[in-house]
Amino acid sequence: MSYIEPKEFAAKMVDAGEQKIFMSTKDTFVRAFMAGAILGLAAFFAITVIVKTGSLLTGSLLFPVGFIMLYLMKFDLLTGVFTLVPLAVLDKRNGCTVDQMLRNWGLVFVGNFAGALTVAFFASFILTYGYNTDGGVLAAKVSSIGESRTLGYQEHGFAGWMTIFIRGMLCNWMVSMGVVGAMISTSASGKMMAMWMPVMLFFFMGFEHSIVNMFLFPFSMIMGGEFTVMDYLVWNEIPTALGNLVGGFALVGLPLYLTHVKESPVRKRKQAEARREKLA
Repeated sequence: MSYIEPKEFAAKMVDAGEQKIFMSTKDTFVRAFMAGAILGLAAFFAITVIVKTGSLLTGSLLFPVGFIMLYLMKFDLLTGVFTLVPLAVLDKRNGCTVDQMLRNWGLVFVGNFAGALTVAFFASFILTYGYNTDGGVLAAKVSSIGESRTLGYQEHGFAGWMTIFIRGMLCNWMVSMGVVGAMISTSASGKMMAMWMPVMLFFFMGFEHSIVNMFLFPFSMIMGGEFTVMDYLVWNEIPTALGNLVGGFALVGLPLYLTHVKESPVRKRKQAEARREKLA
């Protein structure tokens, strides 16, 4: 694949963050809606594969297809803008302010949620023939996932909440590596290869992704999961989104920015040698 040096694609990350801040409200919402919908569909597909094959690994291997599709279409996930948009503010690009960053995040959040919720409705409708059957094994599986990943965490109190937060952080560490990894290549095949591994890893490890969960938990509730909207928000969505924010920015965007965009001058060899001789 055509390789781009980290210093070059790190600068592209800042440009991408700036471009997203100044994107129109209509385009921001449409791209976020489609990203949430496609990722929800990918999650529905992966869960179906897992239920039918009994293999988590097979479902995890196939799940990245959805992520790759939405990336190649230049649709936006909240997890991606968590990583890229703050860099434009940090770089003090003209007009890139904290208020503009929060505006972008808010629009992408609403768009992702609307797209994921739409697919949750479609999936539940076709699974139950318009809510005339119980949905079978797949519905039971989805219901149990929703309950275990809300009430299951709640049983452990603050430790459970922190567990979700850290799972969210680890998740977006991997997902954002997929986002910026795709910038390493100029070919479609190279971008796909760069995205596949980290996205597969997060799904297989059961890390928490705020956009996948925007589909999974409403779907689970419709399918009979016995937990409330507040359970979902407090014991999953909020700590997951916060963890995604920290993981994407602090573990991916910021380190790349600090060492490739704001790279410090190299140390002078003679000074280093003199210091070493002095210490000897």
